[in-house]
Amino acid sequence: MLDRLKSDCEFFLGNGNGLEKILWASTVDDQISAMREVYNKLKEKPKWLSLEQINNYEKNMKLKLNEKNSNLTEKNCKKDSYER
Repeated sequence: MLDRLKSDCEFFLGNGNGLEKILWASTVDDQISAMREVYNKLKEKPKWLSLEQINNYEKNMKLKLNEKNSNLTEKNCKKDSYER
């Protein structure tokens, strides 16, 4: 399950273009929360993923969302100015 959540994060940051609907948990916050929950329940932590990496996914995914939202706002402003 943790690998699935991680894969979704990587796709979100790459070819997923910051679309939250592709995430298993539907939102960045819920996705990261699910990852932390699964990670913390593991007695033996995986070598391929650390809590620091999960935190980095959260940071990078939120930056991607902000960037995407800024671009959408900018496009809408330009569209509005053309229509006037």
